Amino acid sequence: MSEPDRTRVGLIGYGVAGQVFHAPFLAADPSFELSAVVTSQTERLAGDHPDAVAVADVDALLAHPGLDLVIVASPTPLHVAHATAAVDAGLAVVVDKPFAPDAASGRALIERAEAAGVPFTVFQNRRWDGDFLTLRRLVEEGALGDVRRFESRFEWWKPSVDESWKSTTTAGDGGGILFDLGAHLIDQALLLFGPAEVAHAEVRNRRGGEADDDVFVVLEHESGTTSHLWMSAVAPIAGPRFRVLGGQAGFTSWGLDPQEGQLAGGMRPGDPRLGRANAAARLGTDAHPDEVPLASGDYADFYRRLAASLRDGAPLPVDPRESLAALELIDTIHTLNRK
Repeated sequence: MSEPDRTRVGLIGYGVAGQVFHAPFLAADPSFELSAVVTSQTERLAGDHPDAVAVADVDALLAHPGLDLVIVASPTPLHVAHATAAVDAGLAVVVDKPFAPDAASGRALIERAEAAGVPFTVFQNRRWDGDFLTLRRLVEEGALGDVRRFESRFEWWKPSVDESWKSTTTAGDGGGILFDLGAHLIDQALLLFGPAEVAHAEVRNRRGGEADDDVFVVLEHESGTTSHLWMSAVAPIAGPRFRVLGGQAGFTSWGLDPQEGQLAGGMRPGDPRLGRANAAARLGTDAHPDEVPLASGDYADFYRRLAASLRDGAPLPVDPRESLAALELIDTIHTLNRK
């Protein structure tokens, strides 16, 4: 039964995004109540969240009584249509990244939410990766000096094309690894070092599917930092997750934040192991190396911040115009790739 002070949530989609990244945190946070979910996986939903109602489509979700918030966790090509419907219904909205397949439709969606006076934010969960939290703290403290070069990678080895929508959707509709992972890597780079322009980009389709699967981007930030960003599904050996070179010290870390794998494996928020990395990062110089422990990742903080925003008027966890800045750079990269 709903408690009066809980935010009642409708979730669109119960694939990986809905099942792994959203529903567990909503269930664990007393500020929220997962009320209704658009899904055909009724048995799975009933087993995971027996108090939530499965509905057939977005219209049925928006007709569900008493909703306060809609989370859009559907495939990227549907994000704008689903978010627009929720905004027009007067509900607060969270949209998975990338929240739109191009900057123009993303900007229009933000402006529509602003005109309607409803809270609108983007789920940029990788801002709460433990390695990124550690690096952001070191940069803000000046532990590296002026950062000259920032290297960031999401790489893995999946040499065969699968049948997921991410592989079968073209870039024009929001498919491909640049949208999927670039929306994280570019967002992190902008958050650390500020506005940037695209200096170079290589967007390749190595496996023969509909979408790009191997991308390298160089950003030149107004602050003077150069970012080198790799995202690839065809890397037999992955490089370091971060390699950052400053005027006083460097920082290197390896491996991905463990939260996604832990959540997919059944670990739930509240488990003290969630987000805890097994390795330390390297900090300093080759002559004077040191190790620095990585902070625990904390995707739950997105929802704690969202609850504070909806309840008390605190800032939203992610300013959607920051996510829009990343989309604008992705648009530029695709334009350069077509020339």
